[in-house]
Amino acid sequence: MVHLRRKVLFSGSFLNQLQKSLRWSSSLKIRDKKVVQPERSFKYADLLVRLAAPHQLQPKPNVSVLSFGKYFTDHMLKVFYYDTLGGWQAPEITPFENLVLHPGAKVLHYAIELFEGLKAYRGIDGKIRIFRPELNMERMNNSAAGSGLPTFNGNELIQCISRLVSIDQEWVPHSTAASLYIRPTLIGIDPTLGVAPADSALLYVILSPVGSYFENNTEAGVSLLADPQYTRAWPGGCGDRKVGSNYGPTIKMVKKATEKGYQQVLWLYGEHNEVTEVGAMNIFMVYINDDGERELVTPPLNGLILPGVIRNSILALSREWNQYKVSERKIHMEEICQLLSENRLLEMFGSGTACVVTPISNIGFMNRDLHIPTLQQSKPIYKKLLKHLTDIQYGYIPNHPWTVTID
Repeated sequence: MVHLRRKVLFSGSFLNQLQKSLRWSSSLKIRDKKVVQPERSFKYADLLVRLAAPHQLQPKPNVSVLSFGKYFTDHMLKVFYYDTLGGWQAPEITPFENLVLHPGAKVLHYAIELFEGLKAYRGIDGKIRIFRPELNMERMNNSAAGSGLPTFNGNELIQCISRLVSIDQEWVPHSTAASLYIRPTLIGIDPTLGVAPADSALLYVILSPVGSYFENNTEAGVSLLADPQYTRAWPGGCGDRKVGSNYGPTIKMVKKATEKGYQQVLWLYGEHNEVTEVGAMNIFMVYINDDGERELVTPPLNGLILPGVIRNSILALSREWNQYKVSERKIHMEEICQLLSENRLLEMFGSGTACVVTPISNIGFMNRDLHIPTLQQSKPIYKKLLKHLTDIQYGYIPNHPWTVTID
């Protein structure tokens, strides 16, 4: 196979747009604390590209059969890190292939790993857009800093990812009901046992064309099981990081929920049943407050929840519109029950990259079902937010600074 070394350069318009996007989002940081600044990083200018041979290319699935994370594209991005070799090595795009790991690799024994999730969308104008990737890079670096893994320059990875998407651009669905899921992953690969920061690591990115996140139609709203016996995250833990150890232990509870006829889990924390997340989504509630006005509220970034990109976007849009009050504070199940009894609870919905915005219709709590009237509202806030966000993602709102267009 011919190994081509290329210095792949984007047009000036791409770089200008990326810089514009970063400037726009600077006031919308996911976290209040200072963004992690890496001491060393790989560089997009050093990118190597090795294209797949014709016999390695896979048939592209029809949009109608797409589920979440079942199919993968023809290429992937890999960047190795070796402390003994000075840190990050040159990034490389290769044919999609299996990874080779030492049986003692830290990722296999101590879950020294993290990942991200973002999407590329084919717009109504045919252009491919990525939604707010700089926030994913910020979150990924914060996760790395807290997991004993090396940090990097997010702008450099965005450019590498964009090149990867451009190579596999025909995998981006020609549909506004589907998208290309982008999964950056960073794992510790030291071939030694022992709980310690990783001296060797692998950052890789794979792409997957996806349809709806939920197998069942969610237009009728999702149903949730809220069981105080199970806790997803706790103060001082890693609930605010995109790490596998946040998700693996939840499978038992998700299975219990589905066996009882619910679609997902509403995670609670503490003796007062503080609401935290919906499965892997952030949660929002709309209600009539004590002053008689509509208020949108979501749990605060207190370490228990993931600082979601869509969460951030919903708050930014809502504050810009200034059509209802917006607040970030704790929500407890007792309050939800009280608001329902007083007919003041209007909507509840989840948000995340995979599902964007999903209405909640039912919560099973303490052996009774709480019917949430999200779908009974004449002009629900969740639907307006969903439309506006997808209009940005699919180019109905062109040249929006929250998108990076791949030329």
